[in-house]
Amino acid sequence: MPERQSAREILALVCDASTFAELPYLEGRSEPDGPLAWPGYDASRARAADRTGEEESVVCGTASIGGTRAVLIAFEFGFLGGSLGRRTGDRLEAAYVHARAHRLPVVPLVATGGSRMQEGMLALAQLQRVARQSALTREAGLAQIAVLRDPTTGGGWATLGAGADVILALPGAQVGFAGSRVRPPDADPAAYTAEAQVAAGSADAVVRLEELRETLARWLRLLTTPADQAPPPEPLGATGLPATGWDAVRRARSPERPRARAYLDAYFAERVAISGDRCGGRDPEGMLCGFGTHEGRTVAYAAQTGAATRPAGYRTAARLIRLADRLGIPVLTLVDTPGAANDAEAERQGAGSAIAELFTAVATARTPVTTLLIGEGGSGGALALAAPGNTWATPDSYFSVIAPEMAAVILKRPPAEAESTANRLRIRPQDLAQLGVTRTERRM
Repeated sequence: MPERQSAREILALVCDASTFAELPYLEGRSEPDGPLAWPGYDASRARAADRTGEEESVVCGTASIGGTRAVLIAFEFGFLGGSLGRRTGDRLEAAYVHARAHRLPVVPLVATGGSRMQEGMLALAQLQRVARQSALTREAGLAQIAVLRDPTTGGGWATLGAGADVILALPGAQVGFAGSRVRPPDADPAAYTAEAQVAAGSADAVVRLEELRETLARWLRLLTTPADQAPPPEPLGATGLPATGWDAVRRARSPERPRARAYLDAYFAERVAISGDRCGGRDPEGMLCGFGTHEGRTVAYAAQTGAATRPAGYRTAARLIRLADRLGIPVLTLVDTPGAANDAEAERQGAGSAIAELFTAVATARTPVTTLLIGEGGSGGALALAAPGNTWATPDSYFSVIAPEMAAVILKRPPAEAESTANRLRIRPQDLAQLGVTRTERRM
């Protein structure tokens, strides 16, 4: 079992020195033994208070983390298992209201076993209250970055944890909707861990405790300092334009051509990644998403890597664009894929709906989206990531309705005509500019 920190200990670990100021709590007097008159409930709370020095299971306040002010919500697991009751709900609501009033991001430091049994359905109903406050804060364009401590289960995971924009977790933390006492007897305990949630795309990263303050500081800085726009990167590969369509295809497929990571390294001074589609999937080999610093300000990125993109990759990119849009952060997309993954598993994972989701995210984004075609642009699986009217192309790229070989098959031409088909499709960078598919500039 990982080491557990009290609410005050975790606050001391992540906050800049002497910056934490606890919020005032406006809590009414509760009925004897709570709303259900649960025998011994008052005595349990008194023992918890004596043991922890706290009057409730959360401590809420404001502080600076790496110089960025935020509202922090720290759970005290030693107080009745960090459970949520009506007074917990009062404190959580007040924290979110304060965040919106002062335009501050929210950082829940979660460690809870769920809702408080001694308050029954009134305790469970606090989850609706918390969900509403989180949604209002999201609508206000304020970031929420959750840290999952040990344990994070039940409603606390399903609201403050899983409902955050970015989800970090401490190593070995128990994380799952079902707590350890209510799981099936044959359940694999490894499935209820921070590492498993990251692997399933339900959390973004596992962060060691000694790196937590620095990591939170970086995320807070990036999500609160947006750039005005995302200028397209300079091309890193070939400079001369291809002579024929087939030349463009060969260039784009060359193993020597720079890929997404090279462009991201050149464009950003620093960057952090988000991971997973929050639907149980990841596509680390096909799509890279996150936020980075370009010329001192934040730009979001979604970059294809040259592999076939899987449904989880499209959903992660859509998640990234929606988050950037809410926070007013411009987006850079890098297009480079032979097309969407088209195997049977991709169909079972909802390839069509995932691509549709990304098309919609790009089409409805209010924040500026800039696209650079850096390699292969294969069909709708590439176009879904491209910004209408603001797509640029490098000299070693092409964009096509489908790969020339497949186009020949569809047109019932022999394989030998794939090259001539590529020429007729007008897929070279200069063709794309002439057709109005991409913008013209010295990058071509």
